[in-house]
Amino acid sequence: MTGIELLAAQAISGIAVPVFQTLWGGGGKFLGMFGRTLDEKTKQLIFNASQQYAQNYKERHGILKVLGMREFVDLESIYTSVLFLDDSAIRSFASIETLEEAYREAKSRRFENKECPKQEGIKVANDKQYLMVLGGPGAGKSTFLRKMGLEALKGKKGKFKHSCIPVFIELKLFNSGDINIEQVISEEFRICGFPDPDKFTAKALEQGKLLILLDGLDEVPTNNLNQAITEIQNFVDR
Repeated sequence: MTGIELLAAQAISGIAVPVFQTLWGGGGKFLGMFGRTLDEKTKQLIFNASQQYAQNYKERHGILKVLGMREFVDLESIYTSVLFLDDSAIRSFASIETLEEAYREAKSRRFENKECPKQEGIKVANDKQYLMVLGGPGAGKSTFLRKMGLEALKGKKGKFKHSCIPVFIELKLFNSGDINIEQVISEEFRICGFPDPDKFTAKALEQGKLLILLDGLDEVPTNNLNQAITEIQNFVDR
């Protein structure tokens, strides 16, 4: 295990173990399912699952295929900070057309307006409980979400300042009428060997210990789009 993987595994297990503690016993504070605290064997099981989870995340979402290069590259080696305009800045324009006009008049690939300062994406994410990112193709939305997850994996050494386990979900997978975000999250923990993944997912969500990253709403098939939006809204409300 590399130093980064160890750091990530420690960060995840440091979140997961207390959740399981409340689920399985809570040190005597809660009856729990078994009325007991976690033993060392169970803690090791959770750590091993956390290690696998960190490895899976990095392999799936921590590398990129760059045009013109044969090999995949580490996302963090090429990542450039994404800058946001907030809602109030966007609303200062009469329409999308006037926003586009201002962009074109700047004669630059960057949008510059002193009255509409841009903010670093991760800083915004630290300040918002819920965040929807809008942008054109190639603006870096997916890369930003993946980077957010990598920062969360680092725990206290990362730029994401909340103790959460990142869960990255590609919404294009919702290509049928059966959409259940919580079930998809639970499956991510199940394949890594977390014990009782359904109960763990429910308790972690209840305690606000998961960073849910939903990517690519525009890639959901048109006939499933309304249902996907409804499921996301209901999930957030719950």
